[in-house]
Amino acid sequence: MDQSNSTNTNADPVLAQAAAWLEEGRRVALATVTRTWGSAPRRAGSHMAIAASGDFSGSVSGGCIEGAVIQTALEVIETGEPRTMEFGVTNEMAWEVGLACGGRVHLFIEPVAG
Repeated sequence: MDQSNSTNTNADPVLAQAAAWLEEGRRVALATVTRTWGSAPRRAGSHMAIAASGDFSGSVSGGCIEGAVIQTALEVIETGEPRTMEFGVTNEMAWEVGLACGGRVHLFIEPVAG
């Protein structure tokens, strides 16, 4: 049986959404948690896909830093330059965006080519 056209039920839903947006001709960035320290809401490897329209799928923090990550992802989409971000309780911006869990989260945000 040829499975090249069958749906992969094990596909990561966030990556599947990013692929669907790319197929629609939309520009996309992917944010990935690369490291965590202490109490962090999402583990390393968690990711979020962001379309140039601001639509997103997935989570990198359970909601507390997503807004800042989306803003940075939109810049990454425009410039084509990957970026890193770090949030933690000692980071003034982390309190601003609501990361009060006591941990630190390091992210890599990259444009995704179709």
